[in-house]
Amino acid sequence: MTHVKWMLLPLFLHVLLITYVGIELLQRRVRSISSGESKLDEVATNPLAWPPRVRKFSQNFINQFETPMLWYGVCAIAVALAQVDLVLVLLSWLFLISRIAHSVVQTGRNHINRRLTVFLVGFAAVFLMWLWLGLKLFLFSALS
Repeated sequence: MTHVKWMLLPLFLHVLLITYVGIELLQRRVRSISSGESKLDEVATNPLAWPPRVRKFSQNFINQFETPMLWYGVCAIAVALAQVDLVLVLLSWLFLISRIAHSVVQTGRNHINRRLTVFLVGFAAVFLMWLWLGLKLFLFSALS
């Protein structure tokens, strides 16, 4: 596989993670309403009316569309400008691993220090991707 494919594969796997979290969230919401634990008219206007085990998945689903958008953006630009290299590939995989770890922590015991740690690892990976791409485009190319 080319560097481009190796960098993009984690994005496809991230879509699978989002799909899993979304399906799990839907199932938990349906069970909560069906059992009478949650009332539809209450949760329709107040997301805090869901039980904690549902809210954890809801928040995790939302989180999959926040920082990851920076990742999708840098990957798209790197591909479009033919700038994909081993550094970007490795950082892309690191970001995916951090997203999986973040989901496991957040939907599990939700230990805030662990969650913060894996979030920071992922954020650092995306920041480094942008920094590396910027250096390649604006500094390294100017030197050659």
